[in-house]
Amino acid sequence: MPTRRIDWPHAWRIIASRYPPIHLFERLTPDPAVWDALIALEQLTNPRVRDEIGAIALVPPGDRVSGPGASYVMASFTHLNRRGSRFSDGTFGVYYAAAELETAIAETVHHFEAFARDSGDPPRMEDMRVLAGTVAAEFEDVAALAEPLRMQVLDPDSYVSAQAYGRALRDSGAAGVVYPSVRRTGGTCIGAFRPRAVGIPQQERHLKYRWNGERVDRYFDYVLDVWIEP
Repeated sequence: MPTRRIDWPHAWRIIASRYPPIHLFERLTPDPAVWDALIALEQLTNPRVRDEIGAIALVPPGDRVSGPGASYVMASFTHLNRRGSRFSDGTFGVYYAAAELETAIAETVHHFEAFARDSGDPPRMEDMRVLAGTVAAEFEDVAALAEPLRMQVLDPDSYVSAQAYGRALRDSGAAGVVYPSVRRTGGTCIGAFRPRAVGIPQQERHLKYRWNGERVDRYFDYVLDVWIEP
């Protein structure tokens, strides 16, 4: 399969601010081999640990990361979206990020709108947490795929082909995929299949998405202190 080396000083990821850091991942020993025993011990006094950390068994010990900011990576692989995503059928996690902040906003606005529309949400606002971290790894290059597979994997409306492609790559041991953004022309995204394929990110800023009942018509950037139309 065609691959491309990715060396990004900033890989932008946006998540809802209501999801707090998972402090257990932040303070666990760097030795992942003893995590399961430590987590079991923690559960003896804190029964909510299981809900907090999610399905840790989904991440092999050699792929686990810890330390400040690690929960932002680990949560992508231990708290699954059972409905799936572009490159996952819902049985494993993927860490999505973009080379440009504008691309990360366009991608997450699209999915935010789809969720709000399906839920019949009334007009509301949602604070979003912007994360930025490094990426230095070899990824499978979707843009280099031959037609018609490339178009099938990048289908804006269906994930059927992309999920089968992602499953096959993950099972083969691939670190992840790099692909053209479907929601912003010229943007580039990655989908990492393993925590160690990406650097541990840190919070960079907050945004506020405004859903008007039909779409996200603007967002507020707390750093720039302005409302912006996406």
